[in-house]
Amino acid sequence: QDNVTCAGVWLTQSLNQKGLVDGSACSSLCDKDTLELDKCLSTHAAKQVYSGMWGDLEGVVRCRMDEAPAYDVGSQMEAGKEAAALFDTPPTGTSVEKFREMILDHLKAKVDEEQANLGELTARALAAADANKDGRISLAEARSSWALLQLNDFLLALALQERGHTPKILGFCGDLYVTEKVPNAPLYGVRAPAWTPAWVRRAADHWFTPAWHHRAKISMGLLELVEDLFHGAFGSFLMCDLSAAHFGYTGRYDFRVADAQNIVPQATFQEAIRQQRCDRDTDCVYGVDCLTSCDLTKRRCTPEVAEPNLVKACRVLEDYVLQGAPSDIREELEKQLYACMALRGSAEQAEIQHSLVLNNLKTLLWKKISHNKDS
Repeated sequence: QDNVTCAGVWLTQSLNQKGLVDGSACSSLCDKDTLELDKCLSTHAAKQVYSGMWGDLEGVVRCRMDEAPAYDVGSQMEAGKEAAALFDTPPTGTSVEKFREMILDHLKAKVDEEQANLGELTARALAAADANKDGRISLAEARSSWALLQLNDFLLALALQERGHTPKILGFCGDLYVTEKVPNAPLYGVRAPAWTPAWVRRAADHWFTPAWHHRAKISMGLLELVEDLFHGAFGSFLMCDLSAAHFGYTGRYDFRVADAQNIVPQATFQEAIRQQRCDRDTDCVYGVDCLTSCDLTKRRCTPEVAEPNLVKACRVLEDYVLQGAPSDIREELEKQLYACMALRGSAEQAEIQHSLVLNNLKTLLWKKISHNKDS
């Protein structure tokens, strides 16, 4: 991890000291030293995610993924110039109204859906930009916010902040931002070393998962997230990696997204996949499991995903919620999950069936857990 940095914490500190970036976490990171990065939570050199402490509060620090220069004075000066160039938008003299238009145009390109309430999402982004809540947005605050809005995971967290499925954004400085920690992650069992045999992992998943009614509540949360991402108030998003490591839950067994880097706006996905050249369908993959087909006449990937979010979510839930399910609902639950996994084509092509299967699953689980006091 030594050769990678979040645009460099030291660069963020330098940019803040020069007045180029600002945010609610800057003072703690740069002056008071009360925001501390602790353990690296990523196994990939290109992903910068750390556990950390912000005063007495436990959180997760996420940063832009940029290669860091070697640590000598000359390269640090050059890196400082490059980093400063990342924070030159909006330009000096930009009014708040012009900044509002810039954000709205950016969101239209990112989300690009007529039914999305982009005006409300723009207002939310502007409110977040006013980090010190003084009713004004400084140029440094605006530049930090603009950099963050380029990140899919920050955009998702901002869009779903009130729904409760993503960790609360606690603060930011430049392109570094801090969220609440998800207390229990991954979704199944424990974090096992990479060399752990598959059968041991599966056994651990069963040994260390919560009681069934708690798992049912967590599963409800995942289904609600799928619902929010499908033609939600702020457009549609695609889940392109449903690995258990990216999800978790709270002490009250409320579902949480632990890592949203692979949840992308549908418009962003479609633009990227259209540019991808292919010779076969297997060439048309975005992330881990957002698959499309190859148009052999054009040698380009088509923009429609083969499976909607719900199919992939049900695949995750099949073992998670069927294991130990009460006998009076197990057969019906299994039937609904198999119906879910049989859905084909994009959710738009099967919207009614998609909604029906989703509602059936939620109703079935809710009837069983609604009488539990701790659910």
